[in-house]
Amino acid sequence: MDFSKKLIKWYGENQRDLPWRKTTNPYFIWLSEIILQQTRVAQGLDYYLKFVELFPTVQDLANAKEETVIKTWQGLGYYSRARNLHATAKIICDDYNGEFPAEYNELIKLKGVGDYTASAISSFAFKKPYAVLDGNVYRVLSRIFDIDLPIDSNSGKKYFRELAQELINVKKPDFHNQAIMEFGALCCLPKKPHCEDCVLHDSCLALKNDTVSILPIKEKKIKKRTRYFNYLVVSNHTDLIIHKRTEKDIWENLFDFPLIETEDLNDEQTIIGSEQWKHFFNDHQVTIKNISNEFKHVLTHQTLKVKFWEIELSSLALFQISNQYKIIKKIDFQELPVPKLIENYLTLSTLSFAKP
Repeated sequence: MDFSKKLIKWYGENQRDLPWRKTTNPYFIWLSEIILQQTRVAQGLDYYLKFVELFPTVQDLANAKEETVIKTWQGLGYYSRARNLHATAKIICDDYNGEFPAEYNELIKLKGVGDYTASAISSFAFKKPYAVLDGNVYRVLSRIFDIDLPIDSNSGKKYFRELAQELINVKKPDFHNQAIMEFGALCCLPKKPHCEDCVLHDSCLALKNDTVSILPIKEKKIKKRTRYFNYLVVSNHTDLIIHKRTEKDIWENLFDFPLIETEDLNDEQTIIGSEQWKHFFNDHQVTIKNISNEFKHVLTHQTLKVKFWEIELSSLALFQISNQYKIIKKIDFQELPVPKLIENYLTLSTLSFAKP
């Protein structure tokens, strides 16, 4: 079968109207690919447009403050992508005179750029014949050729990489790569694929062998753990104590509140009697204004169960502050980059963080 020809024809008739498909500017293509990692197009589109507006060139992005970049990213999750985005913009400006390299071997050296992203940029911006491999492509190839190799195994990755490269249309690598990804996103869906409307219907071995529903195969299952957070929202009438997460954990370089992490969401007296509580408040009198209902926040590898303790302290200077904590005006907190969980809390808090 003429695999690539059929896909490209289908793509020409069915592709979504997306702004990064109307350019060969490697900066815009790179920006879209980083945003769309682990993100649905419907969600990523608004962020792409926001980044393009705020940072129209790679120089603008490189010159921005990291906090501004992360704040613009807020809500997308996987914040290492935002930090890498900023770092790579600086590298492009400092080491490449503001011009993205055209070669795959140079692109893959950039921070946050792996095989997929390097292939995407080199093919979309420079028409280099490098095949992309993302979840959509794995799914299409595993079904069309009825391949039961686990896509997350070393042997599976090698096999699919070689197959994808063998199938690439060297004359139209950009259209080929866009077509196979779009086909996986719109037709060869994970659940309830549109097999009856598929242009590869007659050639799909998984359809012939009734294995569509079990492909692709993964050998590793993500193990999730549950963590229990008790956030201490310590404030007075105008000011608030905040914490910058600098440790190697979730939400690095984002802002939240002083935290007591426990084995479960303990009762009030257990938290108040903890060593961390004693360290934070050093036996000073506090007023607990409110304890929130439980918030549940699901991440890829962990589930968070969280309560927010709204606490009034006569003088915030009494709180035991280290380098990771500082006192700011409540109204300034919303200007800082925070995790989605904190953003959700702010909308429901009994405290007022809004500017008058």
